This record gives sequence, C-alpha cells and structure tokens, in this order.
Amino acid sequence: MTLDLTALTDGELAALSIAGRDTAFAEIMRRHREPVFRIIAGNIGDRDEALDLVQECFVSAHRALRRYDPDRVMRRWLTTIALNKCRDWRRRRMARRLLLFALPLEGAAEIAEERSLPDAEVAAREELARVSRAIAELPAALREPLVLHVLQDMSQAETAATLSISEKAVETRVRRARAKLAERLKDR
Repeated sequence: MTLDLTALTDGELAALSIAGRDTAFAEIMRRHREPVFRIIAGNIGDRDEALDLVQECFVSAHRALRRYDPDRVMRRWLTTIALNKCRDWRRRRMARRLLLFALPLEGAAEIAEERSLPDAEVAAREELARVSRAIAELPAALREPLVLHVLQDMSQAETAATLSISEKAVETRVRRARAKLAERLKDR
C-alpha cells in the first residue's frame, strides 16, 4: 500500500522525512519551492542566484528537520531559513566586492544571448530587472516585510510572526518601503 503524500500535513511529512522517507521531503519541496523562490528572488533581485539559494535553503531545512516543530507553520519556518540565506548571500557578496577592488579584471568576457528578443520583451525584462534591483537595494528592515507581505502575499500577522515584529511595524515598514521604492524608481 502506498501512502498519498499530498494528503498529509507538513508536520506529518517532516516526521516521515526524519524517519528516512526521501519522498516525504520531496513533497515538502514541491509544496514550498515556489514561495521560497519568490521570497529569495524578491530579496536579492537576481533570479539565477535565487535558484542556488533555494537549493541551499532546502538543504539547510533538511539538515535541521529534527528541530522543526510540527505545530509551527512550515511556510513560516522555511521563510525564516530563506531570509537567513539571503542575509548570508549579501554578506558574502559584500566580501567579494571588497576583494574585487584588489584583483585585476584581466580576461573578462561578456557572453551574448543566443537569440535576439523582441523589443517589447527586452523592455519588459529590463523594467522587471530594474524593479527587482531597486527592491534588493532597500534596507533589510524595509525589504523583508515588503517581499513577504506584498510579493509573497503573506498576511500582516504571518509577516509579523516570521520577522518577530508587530503587525503595526509591518504596516509601517511596507508603507515606507513603497515610498522609498517609488522614489528610487522615479530617480532612475
């Protein structure tokens, strides 16, 4: 008899995964990979890097699964891990930037895209990249509530619980983030 993993709760899947059922963790990943990707991509502004960080997030989650509380919402737990991965990525990126100033850039080459894109698609991609970069440049205190509440569509209560701040703080930070974002996009 096979077990219908799609009918199980996240807590039950976590317990099965701890017991050695790899398919249970695969179901957790299937359920949560898109929201985790959107959180990470929204925070760092680079879709390719976000894919790598999603992998890192789920590897860390798998390693920490024994510490997961089944009464806690899995999405919130994974969001916390994802935000920590984003913070780590930013710290590594800052360290790399410092090193780049000391190293020569000999032999750097640009690789052109294989196919040419229609002007409308190019413009849409450029605008999306511009907005993503502007969001990624926001301070973490503004960026994280904006990504979780607005882009990830978490409620104010969920966002507040995930970030360990009050619901009023979420509301205020999202409003400030939107204002800063509008200001930055207007200037560019």
